Amino acid sequence: MSINTTLLKTICTTPGAPGFEQKIRALVLKELEGLVDEVEIDNMGNVYAIKKGKDNKRIMVAAHMDEIGFIVTHIDDNGFIRFHTLGGFDPKTLTAQRVLVHGKEDLIGVMASKPIHVMTAEERNKVAKIKDYFIDTGLPAEEVRKLVTIGDSITREREFIEMGPCVNGKSLDNRLAVFILLETLRNLKGKEIPFDLYGVFTVQEEVGIRGANVSALRINPDFGFGLDTTIAFDLPGASEHEKITKLGEGTAIKIMDASTICDYKMVKYMKQTADKHLIKWQPEILTAGGTDTAGIQRMTAGGSIAGAVSIPTRHLHQVIEMAHKEDIKGSIDLLTNCILDIDTYDWSF
Repeated sequence: MSINTTLLKTICTTPGAPGFEQKIRALVLKELEGLVDEVEIDNMGNVYAIKKGKDNKRIMVAAHMDEIGFIVTHIDDNGFIRFHTLGGFDPKTLTAQRVLVHGKEDLIGVMASKPIHVMTAEERNKVAKIKDYFIDTGLPAEEVRKLVTIGDSITREREFIEMGPCVNGKSLDNRLAVFILLETLRNLKGKEIPFDLYGVFTVQEEVGIRGANVSALRINPDFGFGLDTTIAFDLPGASEHEKITKLGEGTAIKIMDASTICDYKMVKYMKQTADKHLIKWQPEILTAGGTDTAGIQRMTAGGSIAGAVSIPTRHLHQVIEMAHKEDIKGSIDLLTNCILDIDTYDWSF
């Protein structure tokens, strides 16, 4: 088993907060060269990788490019930066973290808060809130203001590493999916596929599935696959029924999340395809949180037959997200074969 961890590292460490996906989009466009028949970009910045099939029915696969991040809201007279979140954060995960402020040039900063030494007893026992943090670049206000303006984006800074059979770093949500979609398109290069394929690298998923909604309206797909990470809560203290998925137990086939109940026909098809091609898989029911699957399923006339390939990931929305290489490889294999075999299944009710 092997995956291109060099490419995955580049994808994960390239910045792209919601609404500020320019750099990761440029990387995606470079990687798409020679892989598909057409590449288009819409007004929002979604990237459409289009591969023509034998039939004009349409398959949409969505992998969002954005990562959770922040936006600059204020620079005070001492040069400290205040911010607003772009996406969902557990405030305690900000403690002692470095960030990159994307101004006229990238500035390294640290997430800082009141030192414990000067906290009152009441403050020490309080749960941290986002408003308790500010960003310190080490520069005086006049230097910060020369380089940073209100509205600049901020992303987290953390190295991508390999840990045994796993990869670890920031933004595996959802750069794993970007990687998997690219590798799937690479697998399909030179192969005849049944239906027209629209591989969409979407924007602004972390703030409300916005890019997927727009792109589904444009494509009007007959079939759709969301491609995103999911929770692997296979950790100390978790009961079996709470774990959702487990690392190393295979790619996950979504049955439902908080925004989507996947089409029962698609779920059955994906399970049969995995079994046919000897791909290890596990079922996923995610009771909170949603993915681009919702946009694919609903934002088209009459709806689409939609499901999702989910990548089990520990420590989601932290800078230490972890996924198993076998599960990543299995996700590529499942998506590839679902696209190739889709005309062999009886889709009637």
